[in-house]
Amino acid sequence: MGQPGCATGIARLRVISTGEGRQHATSDPRVFMPGDISSGAAMSSFADALFENSAGTIMAIEVTAGARADLFPAGYNKWRKTIGCRVTAPAAAGEANRAVIVLIGVVLGVPVSSITIVAGTTSSQKKVSLKGISKMRVMEQLCTFKDKNCPE
Repeated sequence: MGQPGCATGIARLRVISTGEGRQHATSDPRVFMPGDISSGAAMSSFADALFENSAGTIMAIEVTAGARADLFPAGYNKWRKTIGCRVTAPAAAGEANRAVIVLIGVVLGVPVSSITIVAGTTSSQKKVSLKGISKMRVMEQLCTFKDKNCPE
């Protein structure tokens, strides 16, 4: 037999702490590093998930359905350039999508009639259209709601 990781072909796994109370087993410590999805993202990072067009603003979000509590923004994924969104509604019959629209409307202080999911209705990664709302206004609202991310 031999030792693990030698001639037996068994890879040796290292346990890495993500700094969030979780640990991941991996053979490459660069696979998941702390900060990949951060709740303390800088506002300039949130700006990377927002795209202004003639109708308003498109926002890239990543939704977790069936969460313990509704939360938006729920961090920022710097690799996918998406803002996290957690909703308690299940991902069935469009319930999570409706909850996402209501939550974003409450946080940004806009009517739900101006919010539409334009891509990713059956995916966790979505594009949300905010009709008649500028990118700057969305940034200000995110800053107001999550004041620790405000630029100095």
